[in-house]
Amino acid sequence: MIDGDLSVLVAARNEGATIAATVGALRSSFPAADVIVADDGSRDLTADEAERAGARVLRLPARGKGQALTLAELAARPGPLVLCDADLAGDLRPLLNGSADLAIAAFRDRLGGGFGLAKHVARALIEALAGFRAREPLSGQRALSPAARAAVFPLAAGFGCEARMTIDAARAGLRVTEVELPLSHRVTGRDVAGFAHRGRQLVDALLACGPLGTNHRGLRLPLVGWLAAAPGLLAPRRATAGIAAISLLGLVDDLRSGPERGLRAHLRAGRTTGTLKLVGMPAVGLVVTGSLSGGALVALASHSLNLLDTRPGRALKAFLAASAMLRRGTLPHAAGAIILLPYDLGEMMMLGDSGSNSLGAVLGFESVGRFTGKMRWAAIGFLAAVSLFGEYRSLGRAIECTPGLRGLDRLGRLP
Repeated sequence: MIDGDLSVLVAARNEGATIAATVGALRSSFPAADVIVADDGSRDLTADEAERAGARVLRLPARGKGQALTLAELAARPGPLVLCDADLAGDLRPLLNGSADLAIAAFRDRLGGGFGLAKHVARALIEALAGFRAREPLSGQRALSPAARAAVFPLAAGFGCEARMTIDAARAGLRVTEVELPLSHRVTGRDVAGFAHRGRQLVDALLACGPLGTNHRGLRLPLVGWLAAAPGLLAPRRATAGIAAISLLGLVDDLRSGPERGLRAHLRAGRTTGTLKLVGMPAVGLVVTGSLSGGALVALASHSLNLLDTRPGRALKAFLAASAMLRRGTLPHAAGAIILLPYDLGEMMMLGDSGSNSLGAVLGFESVGRFTGKMRWAAIGFLAAVSLFGEYRSLGRAIECTPGLRGLDRLGRLP
């Protein structure tokens, strides 16, 4: 499998007690390799210990395992990869024997662990989505050919990266194998900490197998913004149906969008998911509100909030600011947005079009109920101006150039 320069990637958080031994063993096993440790926001001396042991260290804010490995891969030289957990003991060289594109280490001896729920769910998801029967779906010890590297990176977020990696490689038609090896690592027991860790593994695996999007930094994150619109069950029935329909249109765009950006590009291309939204969102607004102005207001509000979803937290902050002015029917959604905000700012999830379009629709439907006559047309004119500005200029750049808005926009965001 090896043809070219090898890089070894290790994601580590608070592994100061073990990382030096792990790096030392890796450098001994792969003396010509570039060993890169992605320090995922450690509060101890993990980064310093890794550097002293001879690794190249990326000092990152805490984002998650998949995000840390993705950023390490971006910093690695071209060629094959070996991925390794920070607390591993054992020889990974047998993973490089053979012709597999993705070779996964299966531990010969089981040490610690819980009742196997996270592993069973991950195994079932891999088989259902890719047809591959994995013995060790969550193993972090892997060797990737250049073809596998191209197929699976950027990785899914958090502890879901391994399950989605296997799915992506198998779906790409690459050869995936598991190799039984006498390895060991720090065990997690059947205590509070152990169950919390496996709970995160389970949630991350479920999210990793759902819709994913790539953010401005090249991180591949779960698209869960539609959850902020879920409190719409408390809203009036017709508005709830309208929000759900617009969220579905956004989800189609998330999953099937092409390279087109901007209304003009979609119109020139013809049948695109953007064109579907261009027609579908005003139609939904018209049917639900029963008026042309209502349909226009809903569609423009949905589109305008989507234009702001280019940096973590930006669209949610705009939604919360508008929600504070409208109040009433937007308050349940504001609670959902507040819950999602730290995850969005921490680059652990993304709104996606499904989230930003549906939250914009919440504002639009509430505005239709609040504004009539000249006030409604003034709101339509303002949002139309925002949309036109976003078509020809960058809203993000305008925010960055406005001192007060720039500070609010960057508040809480990772560097």
